[in-house]
Amino acid sequence: MELSSVIIAVAGVAGTLGGAVLTQRGSERAKRREIELVRGHEEIRENLSLRRSCYVELNRDARQFTTALNRHLHVMRERGVDDADTDALEAAKNAHRDQYSEAQMTAPDEVLARASAVNRALNKAYGQVKRLERGEPDPGETMETAARAQYEVWDLLRAMRAAMRHDLGVSPDREGRPPVGT
Repeated sequence: MELSSVIIAVAGVAGTLGGAVLTQRGSERAKRREIELVRGHEEIRENLSLRRSCYVELNRDARQFTTALNRHLHVMRERGVDDADTDALEAAKNAHRDQYSEAQMTAPDEVLARASAVNRALNKAYGQVKRLERGEPDPGETMETAARAQYEVWDLLRAMRAAMRHDLGVSPDREGRPPVGT
């Protein structure tokens, strides 16, 4: 009888200790999953913040480049272009180029397609403006065609901005699909 009491006692202690160990391991696994979940949410938030910053700067710099092209065309019509005018246009172009380069590494394909369209249109208008400024326009290029090319960028900018806002979950896309994550 004593042996069975000892066996029962040992089994009880082992069960109690084993239960505590299993409970602790389960708790550790749950804590690890919770930490992984928090890290995942932090990554998502950080990625969203990075895209938002990139989009704000790309939108701003593309708009400023468009405005600088418009101003440059007006200066060319009203008076001759001086170094300060050229420097202002080049600064706007370079800021846009740098921000577009960042977007190429950050933006998803849908946003990047819109940003690429804006970039191509801006570079096309810039090329026309610079050829006109040098007095060496391509056939058919005039101040009016350059102004029209610059003006058409605004529609592309609106489409780019809409794609960015949709990606950030701020507004529906052009087809009315709800923002991502809703």
